[in-house]
Amino acid sequence: MDIEAVRTFVAVVDNSRFQEAADALSITQQAVSKRIAALEKDLDVRLFIRTARGARLTVDGQAFLPHARELLRVAERADASVRPGRRALRIDVVNRRVASAVLLQDFYRTHPEIELDVVTLDADVDAAAAAVAAGTIDATFHGVPPQRLLPEKVRTGPVIAEPHELLVGPRHPLANARSVTPAQLAGHRIWMPGLGARGEVADYYAELAAAFGLTIDMIGPVFGNEALLDELADSADLATLVGVRSRYMWPDSYDLRRILIRDPSPIYPLSLIWRGDNAHPALATLRDYLGSRRSDTPESACWTPKWDVPAIRRAA
Repeated sequence: MDIEAVRTFVAVVDNSRFQEAADALSITQQAVSKRIAALEKDLDVRLFIRTARGARLTVDGQAFLPHARELLRVAERADASVRPGRRALRIDVVNRRVASAVLLQDFYRTHPEIELDVVTLDADVDAAAAAVAAGTIDATFHGVPPQRLLPEKVRTGPVIAEPHELLVGPRHPLANARSVTPAQLAGHRIWMPGLGARGEVADYYAELAAAFGLTIDMIGPVFGNEALLDELADSADLATLVGVRSRYMWPDSYDLRRILIRDPSPIYPLSLIWRGDNAHPALATLRDYLGSRRSDTPESACWTPKWDVPAIRRAA
């Protein structure tokens, strides 16, 4: 069905006369007549009766009118769903608890007029970059190893330098420390189940463990964050690592402690990944916002990964 013919039909109804509908649509009266005639032929019914007072709907025209209006609404929604600047900006934050989600929420508070579609893809950097390249998402946040080859037209830029905190229960030996160094963590079991198959994330923690002689246990079933927090609260030797902006909630009775790691601060660097030819105006606004919010820890005070996978595996 010709959507422009349907639009013309509704315009005639709303304006009562063919000439006024033509003026509203910026076309000739002859064009209006041809579109209505084609629509009537397509439907095999008569939609209007012309009178001295204008165009009056037939019974069939009255029956078709609500469906015609709905067709136009659907067409408008379909157009808006793909037109840059009118559809929601689709962003993968990886996990709704971590810094990328917190920063995106801050962006939305600053720009509430921008519609966002926030998703969490269960993907490593390669799969996430492929989703960006395919247009499944507009952008994603991931650590990007410097040697990683990404699809053509995909661009990256550093946006978040996230220091770590140690999360422990009240009976842990380090529970009362104001801060700890990576060297002080040697000999303590750091439990991060489920990271063993997480691509660049697993490589990062393997390199961190090798650099400071840490014991990071990535093996074991994943029962969720609530189960992990419950284990930490009840343990005298279990710990885990979280980002300083990661959001966790637990009952007061757990008395969990978040302890900053410093001298040096291990930094997990997150980059924004997007297509260079993505014309969505909100993407440019987001990139500008992330650039304004970025703050780097002095190089002498932090440790960042080289993501040298062969060396990591030799050390392991």
